[in-house]
Amino acid sequence: MDKPRSIVMLVQNGVVGDSRIQKEAETAAAAGWDVTLLGRTDGRAEEWTIGGAKVRLVPTGRDFDRRRHEVRRPWLRSPLAYPPGPLEHYRRKQVRAWRADLECDRARAAVAGASLPRLGLAVRSAAVTCASLWIGARTRSSRRVREARAAARGPAERLAAAWWRALLGDRSWRRLDPALWELELAFGPVVDALAPDLIHANDFQMLGVGARAKLRAAAKGRDVKLVWDAHEFLPGMKPWKDHPWWHAAQVAHEREFAPYADAVVTVSDTVAALLRGRHGLDEAPAVVMNTPDLAETAPAPEPSLRERCGIGPGTPLLVYSGAPLEQRGLHILVEALPSLPDAHAAFIVSKPHWRYVVRLQERAAELGVADRVHVLSYVEHRQVVPFVSGADIGVIPIHHWGNHEISLITKFFEYSHARLPIVVSDVETMSGLVRGTGQGEVFRAEDTEDFTRAVKQVLADPEAYRSAYEDGRVPLGEWTWARQAEVLCGVYERLIGRPGGPDREAAPQ
Repeated sequence: MDKPRSIVMLVQNGVVGDSRIQKEAETAAAAGWDVTLLGRTDGRAEEWTIGGAKVRLVPTGRDFDRRRHEVRRPWLRSPLAYPPGPLEHYRRKQVRAWRADLECDRARAAVAGASLPRLGLAVRSAAVTCASLWIGARTRSSRRVREARAAARGPAERLAAAWWRALLGDRSWRRLDPALWELELAFGPVVDALAPDLIHANDFQMLGVGARAKLRAAAKGRDVKLVWDAHEFLPGMKPWKDHPWWHAAQVAHEREFAPYADAVVTVSDTVAALLRGRHGLDEAPAVVMNTPDLAETAPAPEPSLRERCGIGPGTPLLVYSGAPLEQRGLHILVEALPSLPDAHAAFIVSKPHWRYVVRLQERAAELGVADRVHVLSYVEHRQVVPFVSGADIGVIPIHHWGNHEISLITKFFEYSHARLPIVVSDVETMSGLVRGTGQGEVFRAEDTEDFTRAVKQVLADPEAYRSAYEDGRVPLGEWTWARQAEVLCGVYERLIGRPGGPDREAAPQ
């Protein structure tokens, strides 16, 4: 039998907690392909397996998080400022050392019985004071420069951004966000060494890594296929980083490398149509929704959700499961609790230590509801559905952003398979579906009073909403990973053939 064709999957996170890429890797490996999933880490390299897929975390630097002008001395803008680097910190610490030495000598003089500071001590004290004032002034100047450069909202930064976009077009990301090079420098050599038959690049940042690896392979006579898995519609997403250049850089990067994809996969029909129009694709992307893998659903972890919250079966419990990002509106659950005196809120989040989560807990304490707010860590993706089924309501309180309007997000499917009534904000796609199926209630995004109304309405008669799952109004049979796996494997087979097959069909040009 021929050696199985190999697939390398690329993702810009640490793999753990990303159910979509885990299921994709497991699916491809179970079908017979030789799968290596490469993720990112800021620490040491790690390796493990998911099903039959190998997982490797690739150490990736952060040196390019600062743009080129941020590592240059601001001679014109602020000649008093220190040059970027360790000098500012060194000088501030040096003043502290001088002060410590001066205090020691004063104490020595006092022990010796001197009634007044000696002349030398007075001169040194004046010198240290002057140095401290001078270094303080330079430090303040340096801080203002750093803040202005980080905000990139000054005339010089706006002019620079416009210049690079006009001069370089889609290549401008190299100046606007050079941090994208960190992924290439870390992952590129690893992909080349693995020499895969197909590269599956998840999301927009890994698209460039996959495209460049495909081009290098072609230059050496190897035909490597590239699948781009677009998790969201980039123009409509809220930027990951609070920098005015970041979003434009990602959009330019995506436009430059999208033409190299042999096939595109995405998360919904709406996003597929938008991607096809934006990038002039010959065919609509294949839709692979991030639905639960019910074929191998694990039992609920112990202790159960309610046990972890310390509550019994009669206590109303609202659950949110997902990344704790401010635009996802988690804080509305906390704000509503004073008006829901019997209810508890469980946050099952990927990063319990993030500042936003800490602020939620601080706000709960201010409102006197801290004992009814429970922050829990993620469970394994196969356990999510049975785990959250212990709640009374699944909450999706996301705000109005372009991607939020068009998405059917992972937790929507998980709540549905858990047969939970869903309370969702009035983002277009999900609210329309919930109204159509009757599986929950819709509230005005960011409106605590209306959210409270919706929760009370569901709690008053939860079985009326659960019945939507029993009478077929909710198409649970379509929302399974088994259906999505068929689509994904079909894409792979069209590009590189069956896992051990000798031939493959030519990819459409």
